[in-house]
Amino acid sequence: MTRHTYDGDERANDGSHAVANLVRAVTGTIVTIFVLHVLFTVLQANQGNEFVSFIYSAAKIFVLGLGDVFTPRDATAGVVLNYGLAALVYLVIGQLVIRMLRR
Repeated sequence: MTRHTYDGDERANDGSHAVANLVRAVTGTIVTIFVLHVLFTVLQANQGNEFVSFIYSAAKIFVLGLGDVFTPRDATAGVVLNYGLAALVYLVIGQLVIRMLRR
């Protein structure tokens, strides 16, 4: 039987890795919501559908002021640009936080 011993650093790493994985999961979920919102907008999905409505509402919550950075004449282009930007911001910040936690 092999006995495992852990020192304080390993336990701290386990905790920071768990938090990093949580950040990755949350970031991935939010980015997925943005991508679905853009797809549903471009493909003109039925907004009366509960899932489409849920994605639309969730995207509005997580966009955090980035929903109107670009204001092109075409509303669909605005959704693609603004929610694409929001997804990129979440990805970059999420990766920075994950890197800091894994050090």
